[in-house]
Amino acid sequence: PGYISRSITMASEAVAVLLLVFLSGSTFGIKLEGNGYTDVLIAINPVVPENPLLIERIKEMMSNASSVLFTATEDKFYFEEITILVPPNWSQGGYGRTKTETYEKAKIIINEENRAYGDQPYTLQYGQCGSESRYIHLTTKFILDDELIKLYGPRDKVLVHEWAHLRWGVYDEFDDGQPFYKGAHSDIQATRCSLELDGKIVNRINHTNCTHIDPNNKIYTQDCVFLADSEQWENTASLMSYPSLHKVTRFCSNKTHNSEAPNAQNRMCDNRDVMDVIFTSSVDAKANVQPLKGPHPVPRFTVMQRGQRVVCLVLDVSGSMRGSRILQQQQAASLFLTTIVEDHSYVGIVTFTKDAKTLKPLTVIHGEESRTQLVRYLPSEANGGTDICKGLKKGFEELRKDNGNTMGDEIILLTDGESELNCASEVKESGAIVNTIALGPSANKELKMLSEISGGKYFYASENLDQTELVNVFASLTTTNGDLTHQTILLDSSGMKGKGILNGTVSVDHTIGNKTTFLVLHESQSPEDIEIKSPSGQIYDFIDFQHSSISKMHSLVIQGTAETGEWTYTIKNTLSDQYITITITSCAVSDAIPPVTVKAHMSQQSIDGSKPMLVYAEVNQKGVPVILADVMATLKSDSGDQYQLQLLDNGAGADAFRNDGIYSRYFTTSKNGRYNLKVKVQRKNKSKNNGQVRLKRHSVAPYVPGYVIKGKVVMNPPKPPVSEDDLQADVGSFTRTAIGESFSVSLPPGVPPPNFPPNKITDLNAEIEEDKVMLTWTAPGEDMDQGTADSYEIRVSMDLEALRGSFSGAHLMNTSDIRPLEAGSTEEYSFLSSYIINAEPETVMFFAVRSCDKDSLMSDMSNVAKATKIVPFVPTTTTILYANLSAIVITGNICSALFKIT
Repeated sequence: PGYISRSITMASEAVAVLLLVFLSGSTFGIKLEGNGYTDVLIAINPVVPENPLLIERIKEMMSNASSVLFTATEDKFYFEEITILVPPNWSQGGYGRTKTETYEKAKIIINEENRAYGDQPYTLQYGQCGSESRYIHLTTKFILDDELIKLYGPRDKVLVHEWAHLRWGVYDEFDDGQPFYKGAHSDIQATRCSLELDGKIVNRINHTNCTHIDPNNKIYTQDCVFLADSEQWENTASLMSYPSLHKVTRFCSNKTHNSEAPNAQNRMCDNRDVMDVIFTSSVDAKANVQPLKGPHPVPRFTVMQRGQRVVCLVLDVSGSMRGSRILQQQQAASLFLTTIVEDHSYVGIVTFTKDAKTLKPLTVIHGEESRTQLVRYLPSEANGGTDICKGLKKGFEELRKDNGNTMGDEIILLTDGESELNCASEVKESGAIVNTIALGPSANKELKMLSEISGGKYFYASENLDQTELVNVFASLTTTNGDLTHQTILLDSSGMKGKGILNGTVSVDHTIGNKTTFLVLHESQSPEDIEIKSPSGQIYDFIDFQHSSISKMHSLVIQGTAETGEWTYTIKNTLSDQYITITITSCAVSDAIPPVTVKAHMSQQSIDGSKPMLVYAEVNQKGVPVILADVMATLKSDSGDQYQLQLLDNGAGADAFRNDGIYSRYFTTSKNGRYNLKVKVQRKNKSKNNGQVRLKRHSVAPYVPGYVIKGKVVMNPPKPPVSEDDLQADVGSFTRTAIGESFSVSLPPGVPPPNFPPNKITDLNAEIEEDKVMLTWTAPGEDMDQGTADSYEIRVSMDLEALRGSFSGAHLMNTSDIRPLEAGSTEEYSFLSSYIINAEPETVMFFAVRSCDKDSLMSDMSNVAKATKIVPFVPTTTTILYANLSAIVITGNICSALFKIT
């Protein structure tokens, strides 16, 4: 009976835990409750001066945007609850205290102008069609300066334009790179949605009707611009094309969508209309929301402020932690206390077995002595059973000692064992953020749930001492209010097992250099020698390091600012068969220079193996992309399986846009387990651009060059210029390492592992040269973007909708002599075809490709590429401007050509 009673109690707790996770949503962020969005977090960067008017303007913008959103979605969605997070250095508002809201969780950021975008609103978007994006970026000038309304349109409508990027993963329906295209009926059209949007194509200089036609492609030159008529029909679409127009109040639907336009929406979303994506593919598709009867409620606003960081380490010292595990915990926690946790934070230390106790009450970090004192209290012995909830409750008790509650405070929980988790409700109600670390394969698998319901992070670390996994996790536990100049940055970490020499190099770039630290850890006996060599040749050896015999650590902090360039390290360990690791960290060189940062994450935190996950790494310098880097992801499971993937920024396969500083790859494993993620980024002596790399802004609010008002052309002021040099960061050689949250793969019992097809080709480009067709694309793989596909199937049609509706019904091109290249390679293929030869001049043709693997699994149909066969142009003396250009037409590409593949 006692056993049965205990089982029932545990089952009840499990049900309650699952219910809490369900109610909290799959991610700790925006929620759709009924028809209203809640937990919409807007964060203001600390560089923004305190300004009560800014708060009022944000409220006004969001309130008006709620009505725009409601109309655009046919009375289905509106904003219900919005939180505005103000910087900690604001002092005049009597702001409320945060719970689990942090700057890095915000989905709308208010900041100073971005060097790559100026004051133009944009969304950091790089996922698949229908996937949520990272955040919306707005500047204070955009919110406060009414002059910018002329350039981008009303703030409320611009916000809804960006919200569509953020929440529903739809893309822009205009395209500055291809403002015009040749329609299916050989007419020249402006790239827009819908075609019902009226306007004029005028000369940019004299504002007269534009007559400049490029004879080689028969479309308007860059001297021409489309100006929309300020007066349109009621309810004209689309907000993803012209949100600035008064009567544009809708998104494009299947009745109004322009599937021919060469824009990102068509390329990324298979020519589907925005409403279709929202209600069939987005995160809100399964909600099956019905139109709200009557007016929507007005949004409710809360203005909050986060105080100093208050964190309690809750550390497992049960018997299973004896030996190497307790040493690992001690070393990793020491790094956190000496290097990672921010100045002026409060830190306490709690340990637990079957009971729990406080080793060190909350202590403020105000110098090296306070950090050293905390390290002395870290546990070095382990014995007894495990009760995780006892440790958590003691941690909450300690956190209450600063102000009587745990709201907005933080726990870092580390354990290697299993015990009942009957405290989920208390965790949820505490308002504290609980970060959980599972050490070794036996750690409770429900730890992830505690992080999910509290807005914390979850990590798995193996107990292999030479892998630096636990140290890396603690190094990643930084927090930020948006000011990255005071955050510790992990440059590199590596290790080895056994006797030998561990050596390597690390690049210190000009954006970092303060508090540069080399931390060497060992298992038993100190290594015989350690040598660190600066770029100028200065040697730091064993005697320059501080040594702790208890935690078996050697640390060197470079005084002042570390030299820029290549640093080398050599650690000699030839006497003791043990593990040796080195971890290198640094901070920004000054408050005025933002550092290069890397963020790594998976597209999902758990999956059942039915579809592949995606690995992402964001590499930028305060929003400015860092390109041409070598990015390697290492994914390791709790069973010891390890996978390495080179992440790419090539605009193909898993990667949405070329050269945007977002590096991506598919992860196709189907083995069950918990996985950790480590990304290492390096760039060696690569110059900025050299004019060879074309960069492009995307997911932005469209700039409005002017309008046609009652038949008269009225031009707007020019958009403040942002040079091509500002589109990428110039940082030279650098090294960074980032740790992503852990994730899990759980195949249903009895279900065989999936076999994935080649990835969809998204960058197909077509050209017709006389009677010859030239196609280019990036090769897919055998399994998504890995390996080599087996064959290609290429088809052509003169009817776009026919090709989209029935790929197999289109004319089949002969591809018997194509041998696919390895995934990521550039495929170039040209051929003659009677289908092309017999076509009339001015004929528009549409091409698409599918790839097949050795198991006859077919990829999805590629993007549709468009080309036009026209009469060759013969230059004359009156058209010398174009005399050096090709006489054969090449038009862009319907859903792919944001840039030309070469």
